[in-house]
Amino acid sequence: MIVYGIPNCNTVKKALDWLKENKIEFEFHDFKKKGITADKLNAWCAVFGWETVLNRKGLTWKKLTKEEQAKIDNQDLAIAYLINNTSAIKRPVVEKNGHAILISFDEVNYTQTLL
Repeated sequence: MIVYGIPNCNTVKKALDWLKENKIEFEFHDFKKKGITADKLNAWCAVFGWETVLNRKGLTWKKLTKEEQAKIDNQDLAIAYLINNTSAIKRPVVEKNGHAILISFDEVNYTQTLL
């Protein structure tokens, strides 16, 4: 299992703590350091939808002008933006056996999906 995110994100911290408490082994992929590919983002968008993968609640997105935000109106443009602004990816994303299964952190969803 791979958990994608950035280590200083509170939501990522909650997810990692939950995984550790439940003794679930995982590898952590810090996309600030390791980056992310368009193929990976496209795969996540196929599962969750590009509008979910793009975190519009975060500071990175809010720094954009309304005009800049309005221009990101489809998956291809969202992915191009996210490759260069990994902090705007909704996180964490959890993959199991190469398939995305969870995005963000919700204890009920994690319990139902992973336990």
